[in-house]
Amino acid sequence: MENRRFFLIALIGVVLFFTYQAWQQDYGPQAQPAVSTGAAPATATVADVDVPVATPGQTPAIAPTPDAGLGTAPESRIIVDTDLVTAEISTEGGELRRLALKDYSVTKKNPDEKFALLDDRDGHYFVLQSGLAGTTAQLITHKTRYTATQTEYHMAAGQDQLDVVLSYTDPSGYSARKIYRFTRGSYKIDLIHELDNSSAADIVASPYARLVRTNYQAGGEPRFASTFTGVGFYEQKEGGDGYRYKKTKLDKLNKDAYEANQTGGWIAMLQHYFVAAILPPPDQTASYTAKPTQGQAYMAQYVGQTQTIAAGTQVSFDTPLYLGPKLQDGLDDIVPGFELTLDYGILTPISEPLFWLLSHLHGWTGNWGFAIILLTLLVKVMMYKLSEAQYRSMAKMKKFAPKIQELKERFGDDRERMQKAMMELYKKEGFNPLAGCWPLLVQFPVFISLYWVLLESVELRQASFIFWLNDLTSPDPYYVLPVLFGVSMFIQQKLSGQQVADPTQQKIMQLMPIMLTAFFTFFQSGLVLYWFVSNLIGIAQQWIITRRLESADAAKAAVKR
Repeated sequence: MENRRFFLIALIGVVLFFTYQAWQQDYGPQAQPAVSTGAAPATATVADVDVPVATPGQTPAIAPTPDAGLGTAPESRIIVDTDLVTAEISTEGGELRRLALKDYSVTKKNPDEKFALLDDRDGHYFVLQSGLAGTTAQLITHKTRYTATQTEYHMAAGQDQLDVVLSYTDPSGYSARKIYRFTRGSYKIDLIHELDNSSAADIVASPYARLVRTNYQAGGEPRFASTFTGVGFYEQKEGGDGYRYKKTKLDKLNKDAYEANQTGGWIAMLQHYFVAAILPPPDQTASYTAKPTQGQAYMAQYVGQTQTIAAGTQVSFDTPLYLGPKLQDGLDDIVPGFELTLDYGILTPISEPLFWLLSHLHGWTGNWGFAIILLTLLVKVMMYKLSEAQYRSMAKMKKFAPKIQELKERFGDDRERMQKAMMELYKKEGFNPLAGCWPLLVQFPVFISLYWVLLESVELRQASFIFWLNDLTSPDPYYVLPVLFGVSMFIQQKLSGQQVADPTQQKIMQLMPIMLTAFFTFFQSGLVLYWFVSNLIGIAQQWIITRRLESADAAKAAVKR
């Protein structure tokens, strides 16, 4: 009875978990499939969205304006190579069209194919557009034709910063420079617009930057799991009393588009493991917009505070960006609230300290798999008293199984008298039949929290363990761990030694290890490793405690004789 309750809770928990996952797959965001032509990579295009126009004394509104500074020269790409990224910047508009992360491959099987956070190839479209909105149509936009003195930039050894400079001179008498400043060891990029007003009239201008993308999967996504792709916005609360974080899936922007004017905050495009964010100065007034655009694309836009550039003067606009992984060590140092882009869901209070502990264990072992094993040991040590009560209860249930069967035969269908006799037996023998449920009820939130840690923590992305287990965030490709888990569960059942009288219940108990083994073939191998090691420790505890009880009973019997 005790063992049956224990495994039924486990089975119900797993079934509910997979029911939720199936619901997410059916009714969660549906990504558009990437289009591959099978030919060499080609540049994709998306219809342009409206260009913001600045009005003196207020944050610019969104309104259409003619393209500015269009030339006849064809688009060319500037290649940028730093210690962390390889980027492609177009001379048309100075758009950042591609950003590949050197430390992250798309799949474990192809380590040389680096993950492109921004991309415009093979049916993908995710780019950064920027410019200066003004009171006239002659300011620079994402359609302005720039010139550059170099076609390639390489960060040299020992070089801390790399500036990529694009220039534009307008016939009306002003000139502009767009500078991308890359910093060694950082995924932050400074986007700088410099405007030199050599004309005879004042110019009112405002910086803008926007992330425009279609809803696609970049590759290497986990199977049987729903991940978030959408917009994150650090929104100022009503009355200006602090900020709150909100996020919206891309396909929900069709009905949940939003626009806000506020001081501070930031806006970002989020996806599994990675984030692209626009991080304007926190003391400036800005306008933020998230909405669908033409071409089945979505936009997250920032339009900054207006400034007046007097004739004969120049001004510089700085818009910091973050384009990279959600690395937990340092997210909160980038801008206030940025750590919220990493979302473990409702179990965040458990998942965050769990990752903290796991990362420290990884620091000692150098291997995430061994870190998970040590984590399992620590969890079992912390729950030792509960586990001890569980196994003592199971051992006593095994010992008094004949008496319980005798009560069933004596009282037959009289359930009331049967329950009363059972309670008297429990009280007389001094054990609690529910004690065995507590360890599982306590451990299950840890199990689900570890699932989210493995799913959301980029630090564990494609993490190897040993032998064939070269990705702890993906299911075991050969199903070895799930089978070992099933065997360990079967051994636990045998050690409990409890017999179930009802034939139907007997079949359920016999099938339960097989059913859970089948379920666990869909889980990340790191999660199955955790539960398998937990079972092994439980088997050892159960064997030791059972032997101690048997020795104590034998000693009592010897004294009586």
